[in-house]
Amino acid sequence: MEGVWSIVLAAGSGSRFGGNKQLAKLGGQRVVDWSVASAQSCSEGVILVANPEAIGNAKLPEADVVVAGGPTRSESVRGGLAALPQSAEIIVIHDAARPGASVQIYLSVIEAVLGGADGAVPGLPATDTLKRVVDTPGGKKVETTVDRDTLMVIQTPQAFSRRILEKAHIEGGQATDDAGLVEAIGGTVMVVPGDPAAAKITNPSDLVIVAHLMGFDT
Repeated sequence: MEGVWSIVLAAGSGSRFGGNKQLAKLGGQRVVDWSVASAQSCSEGVILVANPEAIGNAKLPEADVVVAGGPTRSESVRGGLAALPQSAEIIVIHDAARPGASVQIYLSVIEAVLGGADGAVPGLPATDTLKRVVDTPGGKKVETTVDRDTLMVIQTPQAFSRRILEKAHIEGGQATDDAGLVEAIGGTVMVVPGDPAAAKITNPSDLVIVAHLMGFDT
């Protein structure tokens, strides 16, 4: 898609997974291969932000540009932003640890930005009961039950206007996702339907769950 570039983040150390989860096998390919392939199907170009050790020791999937990641997620994103060509107008940020993200999710967030939103994220309704807690000398104590009808679980890929995304990162802030930085500067972020298959792989058990959601035998 002309003017759309994707940044796929695969720079994490995988400490909770017990190794580089992006290189784990999933349905005949590696986790990162699935994520890069989805990005390529919807983008004019793809920047892969990889773990520096993986760049030297592993055969990475083909991407237009490969850069080394930083010590935090936000710094890794900024490394990808610095490698964008001038022609890129809409930027999609995707966690490689979500290999089940569909082409439809990509198209949905991109279309929302084309429609005028500063950013767009996929979300799923929160289904568990949620409680806000506080620390006390005796342990964590429930402060209040949160109205889950106003909450959503947010996934990637997330799409943004390049102008607003670069503005959000210019101060060097840190956040668990890029939408948080865009929101902090007053940007409008819309939510599109997410997909359970786009779950994030954090622990080894997550790989089994995602494989099932993607239709693979474990």
